[in-house]
Amino acid sequence: MSKGKRYSGEQKLNMKKVVAVIMALVVFIMFIVIITILLQDKTNSGEKSFPMAYYPAYVDNKWGVINTKGEVVVSPSYEEMIIIPDNTKPVFICTYNVDYATGSYETKVINEKNKEVYTDYDKIEAFENYDENYALWYEKSVLKAQKDGKYGLITIDGKEILPCQYDDIQVLQSVKNVFCTTKDGKKGLVDIAGKQIVENEYAEIEGLTNQYENGFIVKTENGKYGIIAYDTNVIIEPKYEEIQHVYGNNKYVVKENNTWKVIDEEGNSIINGGFDKVVEIEPNAITIQKGEKYGIITEEGQEIVPTEYEELKFAFSTEYIAKKDGKYGMIDTTNQIILPFEYENIIYHKEADFIQAEKEDGQSELFNRNLEKKVTGIVGEVNTDKNYIRVRVGENYQYYNFKLEEKKNTEILSTNTLFLSKQDGKYGYVNQEGVVVVNYIYDDATEQNRYGYVAVKKDGKWGALDQKGKIIAQPNQTMENNVVIDFIGEWHLAEDLNAYYYTK
Repeated sequence: MSKGKRYSGEQKLNMKKVVAVIMALVVFIMFIVIITILLQDKTNSGEKSFPMAYYPAYVDNKWGVINTKGEVVVSPSYEEMIIIPDNTKPVFICTYNVDYATGSYETKVINEKNKEVYTDYDKIEAFENYDENYALWYEKSVLKAQKDGKYGLITIDGKEILPCQYDDIQVLQSVKNVFCTTKDGKKGLVDIAGKQIVENEYAEIEGLTNQYENGFIVKTENGKYGIIAYDTNVIIEPKYEEIQHVYGNNKYVVKENNTWKVIDEEGNSIINGGFDKVVEIEPNAITIQKGEKYGIITEEGQEIVPTEYEELKFAFSTEYIAKKDGKYGMIDTTNQIILPFEYENIIYHKEADFIQAEKEDGQSELFNRNLEKKVTGIVGEVNTDKNYIRVRVGENYQYYNFKLEEKKNTEILSTNTLFLSKQDGKYGYVNQEGVVVVNYIYDDATEQNRYGYVAVKKDGKWGALDQKGKIIAQPNQTMENNVVIDFIGEWHLAEDLNAYYYTK
C-alpha cells in the first residue's frame, strides 16, 4: 500500500528547518541572558523587595491605615484607632458610633480596597491581651464575632470556626491560643482552632501561668479552687481556698485552712507555711516572699538565701538577679555575691543568653553567662530575629552577636541595601561593597529598617531616605520625645510605643 508522497523510505534532514530552529534557540538563550543581566543590574543597583505590612496612621486627629510603601490604604477619617490584628494581612477593624456614656459602639471590617468584609456578623472585634509586662498584643489568627447577641470565632480570613452560641468569649490574660467562653453563666475553654477543651461548668477559669501547657486554675460554684490540665485531666482537686499563679518542678502553691502550702501533683504537702507568697519554683530552689522581702528556700523548707532582698528573680542555673538598698546585683543560691550591688537595673536576656547591667550614667555593661564583662555602652537594640545586639560605644554604633563578639554591620545586616557609616564625625551610607551611596553630611542616623527606610538627622531635625538613599522626608521633625526613631515613607513612629502607630 502506498504511504503517500510525504513518506520517503530514505529519511533526510530539512536543513532550512534545522537552521531556523537553531537560530530561534540562539535568540531565546540570548533573551534569557539579557533578562538575567538586567535583573542582576537591578539587584546590584540597590533594588530589593521588602515585606508588605500595614500600620495605623494618625493625622489631623483622625485614624487611617498606611502600608510599608508609605501609601495611604485607608484615608484618615475615623475617630477611633483602627485595629490591625495581623499587620501582614489587610484586615482592618474600624470602630464607630461610639457612645462613651453607655459604652456602646459598632464595628466593621474593611480590606485594602476599602471594601467591607465579614458582613454576615453584627460585630467583629480583635482579641486584645497583655503580657506579664503589660505590653499590648493581639491574637493574630482569630477574631471575635457577634451575631444576634451571641459570640463565636472566625479566622482572620473570615472562616467560621466556632458558631455564635456563647454569651461571651474572652482571653485569659497573658495566655495565647486559648479562650474562655461563657454560657448560661458558666465558664469553659476553647482552643484557637475553635475546639472545646473544657465544658462550661466552672464559675471562673484563669491561666495558671502564661503557658497554657501548665494548666488552668478553676473555681467551682462552691468557691473552691483546683487545677486542670489542657487535656481536661484534673491535676489538683478543687478543694482549696486559693491557688497562686506559679508553677515549677511539678509543684503548686495552694491555701488550705488559711495557710499557704507547696504541694506536689498527688496533693502531698511539701512545705507547710512560713511564707506569704511563692514567686518562682526552680529545682530545689523556691523563691518566697515574707512581708516586703524575698529569699530562697529548698523543697525541704531550709532557708538558703535569707529573706532580706527587695527583689529576687531567677536568671539561669543557680544565679539570681537581686535588689538590695535600692541597687541591683546578682547572687547565687549560696547567697554569694557574684555581681556587685551597684547597678540601676539588671536584665537577663534569656533568648540571647547575656546579662545587661544598667549604670547611673545610662551606660550598660554586658556580661556573658560566665559573668565576664565584654561590652560597655548604650544598648540600642537586641534583635532576636537576626541574633545581634546594637550598642553605642562612645560616639560610634557597634554590633555584636549573642556571644558578645563584635561584628561589622555588613555581616550582621547582610540583606540590607544601605549600611550606616561614619567619617569625620558625620554619618552617611555605603552599599555592601563599601561604596559611598549617601555622602557624610548627617549629624546622626539609623540603620535601614526592615521596610528599607533609614532615618537621618541634620541640624537637630529628623527625616528619612529610601532604600536607594533618596530623600523621601526632609529633615524637619524634632522628635525630641521619641524613644525610637523610625520612618515609613514620610510617616514616622509616634511617641507612644504601646499604641505603635505612625504619624506626620
